[in-house]
Amino acid sequence: MEQQAGLQQRAAMKRHGRRQRARALQQRWLWRMAGYAAIIVSVLVIGLPIYWMLVASLKTSREIYIVPPTWIPLNPTLDNYPAAWRAAPFARYYINSIIVTLATTLSKMTLAVLTAYALVFLRFPGKNIVFLIVLAALMVPAQITIVPNFLTMGDLGLVNTYWGLVLPGAATAFGTFLMRQYFMTLPREVFEAAEIDGAGHMRRLWEIAVPLAMPALVTTGLFAVVNEWNEFLWPLIITSTEDMRTLPIGVARLLDQEGLARWGVVMAGTMFVVLPVVVLFVWAQRYIVEGIAAGAVKG
Repeated sequence: MEQQAGLQQRAAMKRHGRRQRARALQQRWLWRMAGYAAIIVSVLVIGLPIYWMLVASLKTSREIYIVPPTWIPLNPTLDNYPAAWRAAPFARYYINSIIVTLATTLSKMTLAVLTAYALVFLRFPGKNIVFLIVLAALMVPAQITIVPNFLTMGDLGLVNTYWGLVLPGAATAFGTFLMRQYFMTLPREVFEAAEIDGAGHMRRLWEIAVPLAMPALVTTGLFAVVNEWNEFLWPLIITSTEDMRTLPIGVARLLDQEGLARWGVVMAGTMFVVLPVVVLFVWAQRYIVEGIAAGAVKG
């Protein structure tokens, strides 16, 4: 009897274990389906406007206003692209955007690296206060500084100049924070060994810290490029002539000149702005994931 009771108990335990495993598998399957559903919704929300912009740039003005809308162009045409290029001086806009973006990005990356290295590897009074100021700058909307920056640039005589476009955005609190977090994950033994060998701070920075922190540095640079390339409000305020305008303002000019009628031309002009950033993201996506993930490891 005792043996039979033991066998029944073991059988009941096995059945209970199977039910628990089945329940766990079901829960994992449900969570996986919920995750896939969230991914699909996110892709639709983010991807549909981009797809519509591309499709609309290949449509004629008449087809754009068809109801219900066509998701595949009936008669694809590239005529909107040369029309957009001629409607505004996009060649000059491209030159201005490239100059401002490169100058601002290089400045942000350099200052972020130097500031982050000082906050991690140097000892000086008030270091924690400086870091708190950096964190506070992350919480201040950029729009709040527009009036003080404009007045300052006006007093310096830098309105409608490249300096006026670049200087207010020459530093980045986000890049400094990201580089600091990444530097804190680097092994201190490597820097101590370099110091014993006679390497100074600048050599340790450029030969050890920067190469090891390349993912975070590329991420900082990429965010700076995207921010400056798409910046609209500040270039609109600080410039007043066509030869100093940037690409986002060029797209707004298309809206003004075309009277909100030729949306195919407007979408083609928008593609001029979006395409370089998309190509850059595709190239640097691996560095973005590595930089953000590693920068979040240690606080």
